[in-house]
Amino acid sequence: MASRTANRPLQCIVKRIRPVCECASSRTVAIRHFSASKSRLEAERGTDKGERPRWSYTPEEMKAPYPWKPKMPENEFKCNNDPQVLDRFYINFLGRGGDKLLTEEIKWLAVTHKSFDQGRRGFNDRLAFFGRRILTLQTNLALVNSSVATQTQSKNPSDNRVPFNHPALEGLANLSDTPVGSVLTKERLAGLATQMGMRDIMRWQPRMVASLNASGIHVVLNSCLYAIIGAIALQRGGAVAGEVAREKILKPLGIS
Repeated sequence: MASRTANRPLQCIVKRIRPVCECASSRTVAIRHFSASKSRLEAERGTDKGERPRWSYTPEEMKAPYPWKPKMPENEFKCNNDPQVLDRFYINFLGRGGDKLLTEEIKWLAVTHKSFDQGRRGFNDRLAFFGRRILTLQTNLALVNSSVATQTQSKNPSDNRVPFNHPALEGLANLSDTPVGSVLTKERLAGLATQMGMRDIMRWQPRMVASLNASGIHVVLNSCLYAIIGAIALQRGGAVAGEVAREKILKPLGIS
């Protein structure tokens, strides 16, 4: 009898504690069943980003939570997003098979100015810098090899000195009489790019949509033209880029 009475308070204590233990066990079970894997929506977004090419969208991580600049309908400017239109331009500019010289991503990067989408999809500044050096070199070589200087050069009658003559030095006067800046003007290059249809495929955001000339469209056309040469040099080598610069840019401008 004494043992039974001693066990009763102990049983009461266990009954009081038991609900607390069940609650704690349910919490642990809930924690165990918690999944750390991605949700279905996140997985779909991840696969969607993997399928879409980089030039076609702006990464979500680079977007602000709210637009800091109000959208104005009168300043909206639509750019080309059709790969077939871009391929037709490259074929028209570079000839048959011109759409195969560059990869898909580089073809879009070469015609994308830094004003487009705030530069969040990449832009062509570095390609344009490299391409301009190549085109300047090819222009200097064309001027040196030209015979215009030997035909128009006149000798100073008061100078009795006899200069050193060599066939390889006959065209050096062209580099001083005809500087590269007067040959490769932005107006001439922009006119050539416009004839090839570059205005319809390059991606940029003009400052004033109503006046593209005041927004600097000539500079944007020049940079895209230089960038294509730079991209070809990186993808196909300097020999191919030099040939493209001579045949597709300098020759139509009358420099050969």
